[in-house]
Amino acid sequence: MYTGHDVIRILDAEEDVKEKFSSMNKAVKNANFRSQFLSGLMQPLMTFIGNLSYVAVCVVGAALIINGQISFGVITAFLIYTRLFESPLRQISQAMTQVQSCAAAAERVFEFLGEEEMEDESGKSERIENVRGEVEFRNVKFAYPNAPEKEIIHNFSVKVKPGQKVAIVGPTGAGKTTMVNLLMRFFDPTGGSILIDGIPTENVPRSNVHSQFGMVLQDTWLFEGTVRENLLYNTEGVSDEKMIEACKACGIHHFIEALPHGYDSLLHDNTAISAGQKQLMTIARAMIQNSPMLILDEATSSVDTKTEMVTQQAMDKLTDKRTSFVIAHRLSTIKNADIILVMRNGDIVEQGNHEELLRKNGFYAELYNSQFEQAQAQA
Repeated sequence: MYTGHDVIRILDAEEDVKEKFSSMNKAVKNANFRSQFLSGLMQPLMTFIGNLSYVAVCVVGAALIINGQISFGVITAFLIYTRLFESPLRQISQAMTQVQSCAAAAERVFEFLGEEEMEDESGKSERIENVRGEVEFRNVKFAYPNAPEKEIIHNFSVKVKPGQKVAIVGPTGAGKTTMVNLLMRFFDPTGGSILIDGIPTENVPRSNVHSQFGMVLQDTWLFEGTVRENLLYNTEGVSDEKMIEACKACGIHHFIEALPHGYDSLLHDNTAISAGQKQLMTIARAMIQNSPMLILDEATSSVDTKTEMVTQQAMDKLTDKRTSFVIAHRLSTIKNADIILVMRNGDIVEQGNHEELLRKNGFYAELYNSQFEQAQAQA
């Protein structure tokens, strides 16, 4: 509620939010009151039980002495026993609050520890090296582990030649991002296999698969650090000239130079940097990484039309002679793709280049024409 307060104010939902917060706050207050009341009650209760036991020993002992059944030393011994018994009870009462907190925390910890472990890959000796960029999806099927009965990808097959640019298009929920996750081995197929240069990815460690790809995602990720540290993240031996060349290709060199300390400026939440500039920085980072294959997931979603042209030129240079997979909703950005895979409900319903798919006048043509008509209407 706090982080989205602007949206709450715009939608005039302040009163509802205040009422909901008041209810939540009251529930927390009542829970804390009961907790403090019970924890505060334990110490006096233990003291009362201890003192009551002293009284009981004295009364019962006095009666027994009067009747001549025990001696005074027996009463003294029982008073000592009572004191020794009271001490651990006091310690238990003091620890009860901590025990309750530990029980709640332990439930979350053991829930985490109970999750299924990833497969141990220490025994996999096969590696993908000197990558040419040939990728093949061979009868791939997939369903998420938490819903194995709901298959998302159905018998998906395609072969990509080295250096080709592959665009994956389709409506929301068609399985585009899932295909990229399978390619990167964030998940393993439930059926079929994915091969890179003829080697099944399940036969090599995940880290080896990850190192073959550079990624530019729809959600940009920049950490708190300098511009240089963000651009060269986990990439060693890169000269300043190469870094600046990548930034010039993405059109952000002048913006970075305008920052107070240039490439050594610190990026944090208060830095005046737009979503489009963040996106361009992630594209520059991928160019610097220089991986043999690329994945671009809606990489121009946060930029305006003019910046998109600059970004598109940068991405064309970035994907040159590299096998690349581009997920795009703006179909105008993937006209020059070698292969366009049109997905619908987990299946490839059409494939070919832009001109071939338009001539087929099928689902791709329907998507493209609807976007073109929408653009004309907005213009």
